[in-house]
Amino acid sequence: MSFDPKHLERSFAFDPDTVTALRENWSALMVAVVWDDLKSGTIGALPRLRKRILEVGENLRSLLSDRRWIPHERERVKGAMAASLNLRDSLLQADRAAKLVSEGSDFPRFEARYLAFRQQLLAFIEAHEGIWADLLESLYSDDGDED
Repeated sequence: MSFDPKHLERSFAFDPDTVTALRENWSALMVAVVWDDLKSGTIGALPRLRKRILEVGENLRSLLSDRRWIPHERERVKGAMAASLNLRDSLLQADRAAKLVSEGSDFPRFEARYLAFRQQLLAFIEAHEGIWADLLESLYSDDGDED
């Protein structure tokens, strides 16, 4: 497999509609965890959930950051993969925090919104991770051809 610079650029051309939907759905979750009637039997569960949802947004922002300033293609892709792993980790932490919240009049709506966002985010992450993994493989295989 040979490295294609255009393939690299396309891998970072995120679908604007998907990005907009992710941002809007994350924002709605953030508003929900701050203002909706959600309750937990565990002390500190809601503040922890707020923090975790915020971290998901921060890591999503990091993943979507422009990486054209990074001069080496391999480092650009590795940076994106690292950001993706950080996003997965923050989502896992948010999942754990969300499991502690199970009451309140707005809970059913929050749960449905959270699960839909989670599914949408994971589909986005997995699609791009696959592309970046293929790119890394092609970059490393090109290095082996020079030896």
